[in-house]
Amino acid sequence: MTLHAPYDPNNIFAQILRAEMPCVKIYEDSHVLSFMDVFPQSRGHCLVVPKSASQNLLNVAPKDIGRLFGAVQRVTVALDAALKPDGIVINQFNGAPAGQTVFHTHVHIIPRYSDEPLTAHAAGVMADMEVLKKLAEKIRARIN
Repeated sequence: MTLHAPYDPNNIFAQILRAEMPCVKIYEDSHVLSFMDVFPQSRGHCLVVPKSASQNLLNVAPKDIGRLFGAVQRVTVALDAALKPDGIVINQFNGAPAGQTVFHTHVHIIPRYSDEPLTAHAAGVMADMEVLKKLAEKIRARIN
């Protein structure tokens, strides 16, 4: 998909936002939703998406960018407290050539552990839902 293609309201994240598809929620307010990535690159990999429709960062309203990254920080702080990773990667892809695979603006929060390898982005190995639920519960318990 090109960088400036029209927004597809049937993308998986739009479906999750409309509760047509399930997710393992971490945090939600009136502007953003955070949930576990079902194809994680590491233990605790999660996503934050704006509730407003936008394909990528180039077409997010400025006020929504602030809300999005405020939530990214809030979830990252909770993840750090809950899972104690050795490092944390924050990724945001814009357009297929840049690595974007779901064309709804989203930010990846990827904990890094010195003794655990990182798997490829969208590698196709779906996580165990019970494991994701337990991780989300730990992170949710640390959200302020």
